Amino acid sequence: MDNKGRITATTVRHNLANLRQVTFEVTDDCNLRCRYCGYGEMYCGYDERKSGYLNFSQIKPLVDYLSSIWSTYLPDSSQPVTYFSFYGGEPLLNMPFIEEAVKYIEDLGLNRKVFYSMTTNAMLLDRYMDYLVENDFHLLISLDGDKEGHGYRVDKSGNNSFDRVIRNVKQLQNRYPDYFRSNVNFNAVLHNRNSVQSIYLFIKSQFDKTPSISELNNSGIRPDKVKEFQHTYRNKYESLHQAENYEKLSEDLFIGEPSTYDLLIFLHQYSGNVFKDYNDLFMDDSGLCMTPTGTCTPFSKKMFVTVNGKILQCERIDHCYALGKVSEDGLDLDLGHISKTFNSYLDRMQSQCSACYNKKSCMQCMYYIDNLRDRKPVCHGFMGKKDFERYVSYCLGHLAAHPDLYRRLMTEVAVE
Repeated sequence: MDNKGRITATTVRHNLANLRQVTFEVTDDCNLRCRYCGYGEMYCGYDERKSGYLNFSQIKPLVDYLSSIWSTYLPDSSQPVTYFSFYGGEPLLNMPFIEEAVKYIEDLGLNRKVFYSMTTNAMLLDRYMDYLVENDFHLLISLDGDKEGHGYRVDKSGNNSFDRVIRNVKQLQNRYPDYFRSNVNFNAVLHNRNSVQSIYLFIKSQFDKTPSISELNNSGIRPDKVKEFQHTYRNKYESLHQAENYEKLSEDLFIGEPSTYDLLIFLHQYSGNVFKDYNDLFMDDSGLCMTPTGTCTPFSKKMFVTVNGKILQCERIDHCYALGKVSEDGLDLDLGHISKTFNSYLDRMQSQCSACYNKKSCMQCMYYIDNLRDRKPVCHGFMGKKDFERYVSYCLGHLAAHPDLYRRLMTEVAVE
């Protein structure tokens, strides 16, 4: 990596050797029609949904390639871990693929610890829970709170899926209580029919879990759907501060509370008291190069494979930014081309990033910038001097109001 944060093919290969998560979009079909779905009518920027199903033969060349990389190049860790994750659509609609993939991966005897995970709407959980438990899957279940809060998650007939989902989740909890405690978590989407408080209280009371709560994606909105999006969208910070028991709720959510999460990033980047390893204690990092924006380098955290075989950095970005493709005919993954393309986007951001006062702790993914392919894309997260001073004041004010957070954030949480 050079002094402007540019990467090389060697960087990408190193990331592949240390790849922590491979996510397969096993189908773009779904048994629900969630009104706010990122692949729904409010959004653009993804391939047309054709109710396709991934076959294992389509992705076998990629699995074999990764197996070869992992056996050839040493990872940074002596005990590397990789998650194989299954995503949709609704992944449980394509169980034959999941079963074949798991069996093949297990038979490879990879030189790393392998785990399996899945994001599911739980509509078919009653049919497949035994298999998921047997293979120690980590489950992230989509549940937007109580029945009213779950009201946008409807089936093809427009019926609220809440009753069926709750029945299936309760069945899993009752049948496999230990597994449920260790392997099951919940994600909720915040919108105008629920709130941070209602989501938290419901899931905590029903399942003794603290849910992750996500705002609607505000990137890639269709121009004719902007008003509908604005009506549906709710800000997490505002919703939390409207809660009657804000302080207690904030404490329970911990880094799920927006102000605390902002403080976490601030402390880890600016306190001078965070060290990744012992070598950091002896190094002056002030002269080290820094990748512009908060964008991950390709495959430094995960790899996402669409149902059409496109290979992307993650599932959250526009499919036009595919880095390669895999099919039964083979794998197209040119590491040199990937690094050059990534660098070209960084170069377009360079002038803004170099002048930004918050570049050290930037969390802005450049792929969320709608005009990234323009000669001079505009980053709305840019901070001038006054903006940065307000940011510092905001973070220190939150710390002054909650001084106990310093110890917890510095000792309990790792930022990657």
